[in-house]
Amino acid sequence: MSDIFSRNKLIWGENNQKLLAQKHVAVFGLGGVGGYAAESLARAGVGKLSLIDFDAVSESNLNRQIIALHSTVGKSKTELFESRLKDINPDIKINSFNSFYTENINHCVFNDKIDFVIDAIDTLKSKIQLLEYCHSNNIKVISSMGAGNRLDPTKLKIKDLSELCDIKCPFIKNVKRILNKKNITTGIICVTSDEKPKKGSHIKSQENIKTENGTIELLKVSPGSVIFVPAVAGYYMGYYVTNCFIMQV
Repeated sequence: MSDIFSRNKLIWGENNQKLLAQKHVAVFGLGGVGGYAAESLARAGVGKLSLIDFDAVSESNLNRQIIALHSTVGKSKTELFESRLKDINPDIKINSFNSFYTENINHCVFNDKIDFVIDAIDTLKSKIQLLEYCHSNNIKVISSMGAGNRLDPTKLKIKDLSELCDIKCPFIKNVKRILNKKNITTGIICVTSDEKPKKGSHIKSQENIKTENGTIELLKVSPGSVIFVPAVAGYYMGYYVTNCFIMQV
């Protein structure tokens, strides 16, 4: 399969392409942001991905998620991505975890050495647990901080957690407040938007989610979302991780 990445090599060279093939990235959340991040890494030539998501494709995903088609509604996102990414690069290695993320599955996910984590989780408690684990274990991580209720992808920026000031999004405020209480104030790279969230409606739903320790009841709050901001945020994350590898940052 030597020709798959021929155009990549024109940008960063043969040696960097071989380097990417040795890297392992974990993507937590395969929705509007994480799905584009995962696919961009596969097309860049990252050799191994761990994919973590409990969800199946729904009709409400069709407007913005790369894996969402009428033919995939109701199917597991991790299974769909494993098949899709192997269709792009048959040599890629995939670890799939069809599970809601809690700290209880860290021993499974992080059993292999992971070079970088992409956090595209939109549940507050799970996001905090993942970021705290990565920070405590010196695992490089980039976190998606708010794509909902936004329209303008040109307002997206890549910043360190310490640079998140004048925060207009309640979710991000809560993430930063809780992390600060845990003395985590810097060292987490974020993709965030300077755009003030639109004052739109939120869809609230109750979901029963199976976890390693049984079933939990989760109140899910879903903001408005269109394709432009989540997709670009995902590509930003894929770009940042790839660039860190080839620049050896």
